[in-house]
Amino acid sequence: MRLAAEVSKAMRNRIIPSISLIKLPPEAVAPPSIRQFSSSLSNSTHNPVAVEMIKYATSLAREQKTEESYARGLLVLEQCESTQFDDNSKGLVELARSTLMFERGLHESAIERLGKIQELSLSSIAIKVAASEALGGIYLEHYQEDAASAVADLALQIIGSIRLEIGDGGGFEILETRIKALKGLIELSRGNLDSARSIFDEVQGHRFFIGNAALSCGEYLHGMRNFSTAKELYKKVIKEISENKGFSDPNNIGACNMAAEEVEIAAACALGQLEAHMGNFNDAEEILTAALKKTEERFGAHHPKVGVVLTCIALMYKLKATVERSSSLLIQEGLFRRAVELLKAPPLDVDGEASENVYRKDIIAFARGGYGETLRVQKSRKAEGERLKEWAENGWGNRCMSLGEALELSETSTRVPVIDTRICRVLL
Repeated sequence: MRLAAEVSKAMRNRIIPSISLIKLPPEAVAPPSIRQFSSSLSNSTHNPVAVEMIKYATSLAREQKTEESYARGLLVLEQCESTQFDDNSKGLVELARSTLMFERGLHESAIERLGKIQELSLSSIAIKVAASEALGGIYLEHYQEDAASAVADLALQIIGSIRLEIGDGGGFEILETRIKALKGLIELSRGNLDSARSIFDEVQGHRFFIGNAALSCGEYLHGMRNFSTAKELYKKVIKEISENKGFSDPNNIGACNMAAEEVEIAAACALGQLEAHMGNFNDAEEILTAALKKTEERFGAHHPKVGVVLTCIALMYKLKATVERSSSLLIQEGLFRRAVELLKAPPLDVDGEASENVYRKDIIAFARGGYGETLRVQKSRKAEGERLKEWAENGWGNRCMSLGEALELSETSTRVPVIDTRICRVLL
C-alpha cells in the first residue's frame, strides 16, 4: 500500500486548483519494517543539538514574522539535512520545517516536507502519526476531504499492522485515537453527522483522549448543543497544552495547523464561541480577546488567521445584540469589515456560487454575510448590504444549515455553527 497511490486514487477527478495534489514518497507496510517501530521516542533520545536548532529556527522565523525572517529560520533547519542526526531527530526537523512553511502560506511545500518523513527509517511511529495528522489538516483546510481521509486510513492501517505484529503496550492507543478523531473531523467537515457521532462515541471515553482528538469531539458536541461536555473538553485541551510544552511527550508532537499552539488557540476560540452560545457574553469577550492576542503574536496582525478569530468575535457581538435587544452595529460592522479584508475575500463580481476554489470560503461567506446584515439595516447602505448578503448566500457551502440559520441563531436551534480556526472551516 502506497500513500501516493491511495491519495491519488481518492482524489482522482477532484483536484482543487488552490492547492495541487502532491505525490508523496511511498510508504511500504511490510512486516520486516514493522518491528522497528515504537510509539514513543524513549528508545531514541532527542539529539539536543537538533532540538536547539529547531527552537532557534522557529524563534528566528517568528521574531519579525516577515518573509526574510522565515527564510532565515528555514535556512537553519535546511542545514540539519547535512548534519549527522538520527532519523527520529531528522523527523522532528521536518515537522518544524513544514510548520514554518505552512505559517507562511507555502502549503504545497509543507506537504512535500511532511512527505519526506515517509522516507526516513523512523523507530518512532509518533512522528509519522504527527505527519499524517498534519497532512489531513492541510487537506481539510483546502476542502480536500477525500485526500485527508486517504491519509488517515493509511495511518490507521500502519498502526493496526504494528499492533498486530508486536502487540499493544508502549502507548499505541493514543496514536490510534488521534487518527480516529481526525476521521471524525473529516466526517464533520463533510456534514456526515451520524458518521462523526459514531466515531466520537468510540473514542470519547478513551483515557488517552487529549489534544486534537478532544478538541474535534468537543466541536461536534458543541455544535449539537451539548454545551456542558464540550466546555469540559475545551478546558481540558487548553490546560493540558499549557502544562505540556515542548518535546516532553512525543505523543503530543504535531505540525502545521495541528501543532499544539494552533490547537490551543482553536480550543480557546471554540470555548469563547460556546460561552456566547450559552449567553455568557462577558466571559466570551474575555476569552476571544485573549485568543486574538495570541493569534496576532503567533502569525502577525495581518495574517488571515486573525480574520478568522475576528469573525468569531463579530458573531459574538451579533448574538449578544440579539439576546440583549441592544445595538452594536458599529462594532459589528468594523469587525466584519476587517475580517473580510484579512481573509482576502474575492471581489463581489466573482460570483459566490462559482467560488468553490476560494480559499477559506466558509469563513469568508460567514463574515461577508454578517457584514451584509449590518449594512442592510442602514438605509443609505441597504443596496450594498443586499449585494454582500447575496454573494455570501451563494458562496455558503455548509451542508448542515443555511447561512440565514447560522447567522440568526435562536434558543430553539437544534444545532449551532462552530468555527474551527485550525482548518478555517465552519462546522455543523
